[in-house]
Amino acid sequence: MRKKISKELRMQLPLKKGEHTTVLVAVSGGKDSAVLLDAIVDLIGKRRDVTIVAGTVDEGIEGYRPPSIECAASLCDRLGVEHHVVTYPELSFLEMDEVVQRLPAVVEKDKDAPRMACSYCGVFRRQGINHLAERVGADVIALGHNLDDMAQTVLMNMANADLERTLRLAPHTATPVDGLAPRIVPLRWVPEQEIHLYALHRDLPMHHEECPNARGALRWRHREMVAHMEADVPGTRHGLVRMADQIKSLRDQVVRLGGENQRPAAPTPCPRCG
Repeated sequence: MRKKISKELRMQLPLKKGEHTTVLVAVSGGKDSAVLLDAIVDLIGKRRDVTIVAGTVDEGIEGYRPPSIECAASLCDRLGVEHHVVTYPELSFLEMDEVVQRLPAVVEKDKDAPRMACSYCGVFRRQGINHLAERVGADVIALGHNLDDMAQTVLMNMANADLERTLRLAPHTATPVDGLAPRIVPLRWVPEQEIHLYALHRDLPMHHEECPNARGALRWRHREMVAHMEADVPGTRHGLVRMADQIKSLRDQVVRLGGENQRPAAPTPCPRCG
């Protein structure tokens, strides 16, 4: 497993000679981000041209987020990594507990509004990670998405005929977008079960509870679908992720043929929240 992570890290994070790189590792307190931070510190933590910083987004979910932040902080102390936390109110967003309370009224007022808390939390959390990256001056953001996560995302995009989201899947270091620190996903070929076993083997502090708002979300249903498909046809997860890679490779060929004008456009800041 360490070899898988090391190979992906070398491919996704080209460290140029004579340049310093700051890596922000997004840690939630769960097993995936714990293994990610532990592996990155082990593989490149001693390099003088690399600074590793950990960042956690506090969504404001009582009973779930506080203990997971404690796990993240404990891991960072153990590994000697600087740890930053940002809350939704710091970003001018409502805490998720309040969002969940207001959601029925929002849906009743606007029938087209997203009905699941995850739809709002995902946007807020990405904004939080970008905020942390800007705060610490990160050149790269490392995310703990594993093989199962990646396969679920590809399947969700296929079901929605959402080619654009597939093209935007991490890693981004080969096709960076101006204004955003590129994401890397060194665990993308590691199955979830292997990560859990590795975390137990390394005795890493981790929070085991699922988010109380996750049940019923679209991703949860695709999670079950991918698990059933993998059980019936082993290799399904790898096939889904490879297909997404091939689609992105075709886009890269178009970029090379069409020049810089064919690259993804720089993001347009939201006039209300930035």
